[in-house]
Amino acid sequence: MRRLLAMAACLAAGATFASLGGAFAGDSDRERASASALRGLVDLSHPFNERTIYWPTATQFKLTKVAEGETEGGYFYAANDFAAAEHGGTHLDSPVHFARGGDTTDEVPLTRLVGRAIVVDVSSRALEDRDYLISRSDFRSWERRHGRIPRRTIVLLRTGFDRYWPDAERYLGTAERGQQAVPKLHFPGLAEEGARWLVRQRGVKAVGIDTASIDYGQSTDFLSHRVLGAAGVPVFENVARLGRLPTRGFSLVALPMKIERGSGGPLRVMAVLQP
Repeated sequence: MRRLLAMAACLAAGATFASLGGAFAGDSDRERASASALRGLVDLSHPFNERTIYWPTATQFKLTKVAEGETEGGYFYAANDFAAAEHGGTHLDSPVHFARGGDTTDEVPLTRLVGRAIVVDVSSRALEDRDYLISRSDFRSWERRHGRIPRRTIVLLRTGFDRYWPDAERYLGTAERGQQAVPKLHFPGLAEEGARWLVRQRGVKAVGIDTASIDYGQSTDFLSHRVLGAAGVPVFENVARLGRLPTRGFSLVALPMKIERGSGGPLRVMAVLQP
């Protein structure tokens, strides 16, 4: 908790100093400072729109215009309604999604959603095998090159499938909708034994992946969801741009819409890179 507070304090202090500096600096100095700060942030969320990918049986995103234009009072006003399933686009799977009594979206501790992170890149294998299962051996191989995965780390799994977004045919294996499409799903995911190893041997804080599900497309029992949910580990799905991150040495902030009693929700994820 002390580390979280310290990081928050540093970020707040940085924003404060940037603002103060901008007040006394010229426009060019202020622009350079802003650009430098932004270079350390990487947006890992896909936008929500009419092309956002959802599970074949889930309600897709819909934005309905309520108002846009000049009002009788002479000022501009815009507002929209939106509707969608919890689980689509870049989103959170709360533990309760597959674990009775698990944390709902509003109950997931913030300490699970912020912290140091690593990227385990299996894209060379996953892009050759759409049904690839990320296993304990992949994590052991990563550790031989980069050192032991520290406890309370957020582990991001890079399959490279975000390159296919928003083409559902290539991303999911099928662009069909409805229950009949589910058996046609083909994309990589985390093997059950890999999920158990992350929980039991490394005590991970959260797990993210750049595919539509932490379980691979052909799963019918969703064992990785169940293992992680039972351990209170939140999952981030449809994460974008993991190829822009270093293997380690960065932090992650993943904040979902705070849906009371929710099983998930839209997620804005960003990486904070070291200067």
